[in-house]
Amino acid sequence: MKFHEFGDKNLPPILLIHGGGSSWWNYLRQARILSEDYRVILPTLNGHGEEFQRDYISTEDSAQEILNYVRQNYDGKLFAIGGVSLGGQIAMELLSLDSDIAEKVIIDGSICIPQPRLARFSILLVSLFGKLMFSKSSCKLQLSIMNKCYPRLAYPDELKNYFMEDMARTPIKTLVTIYKTYMGHYKLKSRISKSKAQALYIYGEKELNCVKESARLFQKMHPDTILYEAKGYNHGYLSAYLPQEWITLVVPFLENND
Repeated sequence: MKFHEFGDKNLPPILLIHGGGSSWWNYLRQARILSEDYRVILPTLNGHGEEFQRDYISTEDSAQEILNYVRQNYDGKLFAIGGVSLGGQIAMELLSLDSDIAEKVIIDGSICIPQPRLARFSILLVSLFGKLMFSKSSCKLQLSIMNKCYPRLAYPDELKNYFMEDMARTPIKTLVTIYKTYMGHYKLKSRISKSKAQALYIYGEKELNCVKESARLFQKMHPDTILYEAKGYNHGYLSAYLPQEWITLVVPFLENND
């Protein structure tokens, strides 16, 4: 796992974890804005981006590796942890592993209730069509559609280049393992109730019901949680495509001391 860092090391540290199939640059635009006031850490999960040759193992394994890094480099304490989709699930696991690791947590579009049928369907789909879906020509088509049909969601050129490079080299094995572990197996740990972090749980209005159910379960087990429904949006839109809207929502949450 590789860690990209922005901002002065003496500033309060925030760690933001990308989703499955993406990479550290998922939060690059947010990191550049936040780095004026925070030290921002963006990990590249194993099996993704420049770490594509390393095997992705599980949510628990990823959380433990991040926890080890935080203990070695930040005395085991962060100001905030955030993540989208798979990254949000890893953030939940970090809170379960260490109840004092962070004061704030931002979760976007993550699940914490096993969905074995959806996992099996996704594994079948990616096993049959993954090489086509993540080919360079397919990635170019995706970017073209975003530019023409959804200009508000379109990446700037820098992120387009990262997207083209990283998506095409993501191993199908990584995606299969993610569907098995993130989607099929992971269950929110009861230890989450011991976490002292204040949580903001974001989900899109058009998310799958399992995401909304996960948000409600998380709040039930971790009552110091604010649920925020992003009206009109689908999976992970604020984190992945609308960084300024994410900043507008998240910065007041980070600055609130109540």
